[in-house]
Amino acid sequence: MPVSFFFFYNFRRFLTTIFIVVLYFYQHKSTKKLTEIMKVYQTNEIRNIAIIGGSGAGKTTLTEAMLFESGVIKRRGSVDSGNTVSDYFPVEKEYGYSVFSTVFSVEWMDKKLNFIDSPGSDDFAGGAVSAMSVTDTALMVINGQYGVEVGTVNLFRYAESLAKPVIFLVNQLDKENADFDKTLIQLKETYGGKVVQIQYPLQTGQNFHQMIDVLKMKMYQWKPEGGTPEILDIPASELSKAEELHNALVEAAAENDEALMEKFFDQGSLSEEEMRKGIRKGLLSRGMFPVICASAAKDMGVRRLMEFLGNNVPCVSEMPPYKNTEDKDIMPDSAAPASLFVFKTTVEPHIGRISCFKVMSGTVKAGDDLLNEDRGSKERISQLFVVAGQNRFEIPELHAGDIGSTVKLKDVNTGNTLNAKGVDNKFDFIKYPNSKYRRAIKAVNEADSEKMMEIIGRMRAEDPTWVVEQSKELKQIIVSGQGEFHLKTLKWRIENNDKLMIEFYEPKIPYRETITKSARADYRHKKQSGGAGQFGEVHLIVEPYQEGMPMPEVYKFNGQEFKIQARDVQEHPLEWGGKLVFVNSIVGGSIDARFLPAILKGIMGRMEQGPLTGSYARDVRVIVYDGKMHPVDSNEISFMLAGRNAFSQAFKNAGPKILEPIYDVEVSLPSEYMGDVMGDLQGRRAMIMGMNSEKGYEKLMAKVPLKEMSNYSTSLSSITGGRASFTMKFAAYELVPADVQDKLLKEYEAQQETE
Repeated sequence: MPVSFFFFYNFRRFLTTIFIVVLYFYQHKSTKKLTEIMKVYQTNEIRNIAIIGGSGAGKTTLTEAMLFESGVIKRRGSVDSGNTVSDYFPVEKEYGYSVFSTVFSVEWMDKKLNFIDSPGSDDFAGGAVSAMSVTDTALMVINGQYGVEVGTVNLFRYAESLAKPVIFLVNQLDKENADFDKTLIQLKETYGGKVVQIQYPLQTGQNFHQMIDVLKMKMYQWKPEGGTPEILDIPASELSKAEELHNALVEAAAENDEALMEKFFDQGSLSEEEMRKGIRKGLLSRGMFPVICASAAKDMGVRRLMEFLGNNVPCVSEMPPYKNTEDKDIMPDSAAPASLFVFKTTVEPHIGRISCFKVMSGTVKAGDDLLNEDRGSKERISQLFVVAGQNRFEIPELHAGDIGSTVKLKDVNTGNTLNAKGVDNKFDFIKYPNSKYRRAIKAVNEADSEKMMEIIGRMRAEDPTWVVEQSKELKQIIVSGQGEFHLKTLKWRIENNDKLMIEFYEPKIPYRETITKSARADYRHKKQSGGAGQFGEVHLIVEPYQEGMPMPEVYKFNGQEFKIQARDVQEHPLEWGGKLVFVNSIVGGSIDARFLPAILKGIMGRMEQGPLTGSYARDVRVIVYDGKMHPVDSNEISFMLAGRNAFSQAFKNAGPKILEPIYDVEVSLPSEYMGDVMGDLQGRRAMIMGMNSEKGYEKLMAKVPLKEMSNYSTSLSSITGGRASFTMKFAAYELVPADVQDKLLKEYEAQQETE
């Protein structure tokens, strides 16, 4: 082979090696530069903002635009291309949905803006609730094509319950069907006079490229590529409208501060700085909900949005303090001992566990040793990061109110508090929504069951709204979540990330059994098999029990009277709800007192596996009034079996009924779907309790059996095109209809025969 070939081959390898080395150092230098840019900020320089809004509002695209404009990224990604800073997990790329909230920080005008971009789907409401709980202001993104939707209403309700300021951003004004004026009318109809315009577009649709800012009293105009706008005087044709809106804004800002109000009355106007002060106070008191416009996809209005947020959003030190679990105010004081609250946990390949936290007080530094107040373990903060999605920039310290992350903590889960020495703070202020969708789950290969539970436990650390229960009663593993897609996501991740095949199936219903009338039974257990035998006889009465009900002195069965004299009454609250009341009415020593605990044990064992369907029994009073014993053969096992069987016979003769769990269901929906939704609920044996209008949407209240809620989230989404949502909460146990009970009894009998 020619020498020239070897020379050429080796020279190519040499050049390739040089290229890789240069590329590595370039990337290393680039990362270092970004790290150095993100300086340490003081508490009064930090703004914490949750980005919320329904699905399709454009939150992920807005995140990309803000990161690009602030220089954190050099090129904007897109949801369609699957290369955004948010939505970087494989499951998010697979479905094109935000599944997890994304923390990111930008520097703007000498301030640090910490954002949490939260999922829009109601199935992932836990991310939005968590984001709003640890931030100070909510930026509500609205799709200008659809206006105020049920997602807007639900998320606003969460913000309201947390007393968080809200700013409305009407996005996607470049879309063909965008209608800013209609959206503004909807906002004012829904939230009243507190809705105040800061901006309005001159045109919407493909011609959107200009807007009037009535705070600045300037017109902003963009080239087709967006970005930095041209700032112009307001055209004469718009001046009258702009001045009218400016005056309304000035008046709204002045209303929130007495000194500003006096100045406004004296001079008839306020300076821009004074207006900012009034807007900030209005946000703090929730007396004002500013409205801003943008097209995040075209990067129009994004720079002005960040400027508005930096100047007008209250800083951490202006917000009301958080309370610890002992209801003590914890001030965001950088000089105090450090306390961190971990609000988000993720696990990434090649890195491991990443913990995102808020500094509740003090200053945390890389290398600090802290104590996990919840678990008692010591943790070292080896590194501190400011994050932008999957990008992390190292930082030496973070001050009170700031948001950051660290990696590879040993024993820290979402919701844990980490404290410096001598501090015992504990925080628990994130209240996740109740589950709305449940399925039984099992590994396709039973040998993988333990591994499956381990994986789900790890995933729960990332999303606490996934709830898993190993039900002793149902003999199933039940996983619950916010909706069908929520659980579908869990299944996708287990099967694709962890390569473990699982299956969902219909969960059993936790029925209960009870009785509706009094009944009497007796049972003799007798066994003789050489040596000591077994003997025990129990006579008892059962009746349905309600709290506070008196006990009759005489019972009649088949014309025979049974007089009762209660010598001892024991109330036993049951783990599964309701009570067992056990009454000792034995006279004459027919059963020795030492055997009564065994009788109770036998009865309790039968209540754990009710005589009708094997479900738990509840709300029964048992009166043991007579029996017999043998001086040699009687023992505890004899009386336990006698009590169990006597109870079973009496129960079956006491008008036994099956109870089913009933849930309070609230559906929020557009009025045009009311008839269809109500008809669907009535087909689910629902009892409609009422309806009313609430902030632009209809609310329907009903009581529905859990059995009928199995696929309700899917059905509701289908009926309303995804424009409705619902909540459900356990209400009570109620008797099932006779036809349902007959069906359940037949199913149980068939199951028993099979087994």
